[in-house]
Amino acid sequence: MPFQAHDLVTILPELVILVTACTVLVVDLYLRDDQKGTNHNLSIIGIIAALVAVGFVGGSGVDTAFSGSFVRDPMSDLLKGTILFVTLLGFLYSKEYMRGRELWVGEYHVLVLFAVLGMLVMASSAGFLSLYLGLELLSLCLYALVAFDRDSKSGAEAAMKYFVLGAMGSGMLLYGISMLYGATGGFSFAGVEAAVVAEGMANKVLVFGLVFVIIGIAFKFGAVPFHMWLPDVYEGAPTSVVLFLSSAPKVAAFAMAARILIDALGGLHADWGEILVILSVLSMGIGNVVAIAQQNIKRMLAYSTISHVGFLFLGLLAGTEDGYAAAMFYAVVYALMAAGAFGVLVMISRQGFEAENLDDLKGLSDRDGWLAAMMALVMFSMAGVPPLVGFMAKLLVLEAVVDQGMVWLAIVAVVFSIIGAFYYLRVVKMMYFDKPVSDLPIETSGGARLAITVNGVGMLLLGMYPAVLFSLCSAAFSS
Repeated sequence: MPFQAHDLVTILPELVILVTACTVLVVDLYLRDDQKGTNHNLSIIGIIAALVAVGFVGGSGVDTAFSGSFVRDPMSDLLKGTILFVTLLGFLYSKEYMRGRELWVGEYHVLVLFAVLGMLVMASSAGFLSLYLGLELLSLCLYALVAFDRDSKSGAEAAMKYFVLGAMGSGMLLYGISMLYGATGGFSFAGVEAAVVAEGMANKVLVFGLVFVIIGIAFKFGAVPFHMWLPDVYEGAPTSVVLFLSSAPKVAAFAMAARILIDALGGLHADWGEILVILSVLSMGIGNVVAIAQQNIKRMLAYSTISHVGFLFLGLLAGTEDGYAAAMFYAVVYALMAAGAFGVLVMISRQGFEAENLDDLKGLSDRDGWLAAMMALVMFSMAGVPPLVGFMAKLLVLEAVVDQGMVWLAIVAVVFSIIGAFYYLRVVKMMYFDKPVSDLPIETSGGARLAITVNGVGMLLLGMYPAVLFSLCSAAFSS
């Protein structure tokens, strides 16, 4: 099929981010050290323009581009909007943090923007080639970002672990893709789906390909037992990088899982659903139990992430449109909660001091009542306390599982959720009932305070009016 101008319109958000990244890369060469804020402003403008482009090209229909390798549909619209919005929050939170550590350089913005480009490509992939291209673009940028602070030995160690284990996960995924190609003769999700319907479990090569692909997906999510990289990377990387790493890429990972498991391998749901049951129970159990023992809040939130991945898998393994919509709702909501949690940590850190231990949050209400209130909203939401959006996210996935007759799985999830509430509420207790370790004032920018306010209030409003977001998620999977 020849190239068409319509293809460029379909990929308009990706083009905006690409142009922004290249502009920042070139402009940075001509900026003095006291002008580095221009990179930040250009990045913000580019992300806002990309959000506008998502709304411009979005709609209820489905558009394809580049011979069917790229698709724009309601699912990609919502996921792209979430990725861009969370990245925008991350830039606003991180400005003073990066400037105080002399990391406020053009390369940081370029790496984040190219990582965003990779995630946008993943959200709109219609085949394994475009999906893997977006995944590797994202992964390579994240490896560099984790090691961005060249003076940090822990950052270099975390980046090395991330690179080695990430390469292993990518290799597993690529091996699975090659087996699926050998079994079906195609790279497009539609072609694989047709072959799955025709052959199913009778094709053993297809079955092995499915297993390796799920291992690759579990690596990218950080699900147990493929979670070993997550706590070390969260602890060693700069907090502003962890803020980005913990939020937007999880949305992209959901996009990858949905495209592969639902669009391509939906006919094998009975088989991959059983695997996800095991991954889900292990992730919820180990994530919540081990998080209790953590004194480093970044490691605690890493194990919290693992437990939330288990909940997200509940929606996928349900195998229904409501289950898929609930999992998508959970992915979007978790990205907002993670951005808020690490956003507060970034804001209370200062030059020469990294807020990474639980003791650093003691007495936060006395030092800055508003930041303490926003952090409390995030912790209550992650714990699943009504009327915050985290409660609705868990309720929707549990409802989807119960509707499929897996009541025992819902009970297990509720038990582990109650266990997990302990370490979230411990943070709230420390902020409001313990004496502060330091009396130094917390200095934050107006943009960061506006961002955390939007983040916190948004979680409250989405919890009180979840139908707005859930209807968009349901539209992505309606027949």
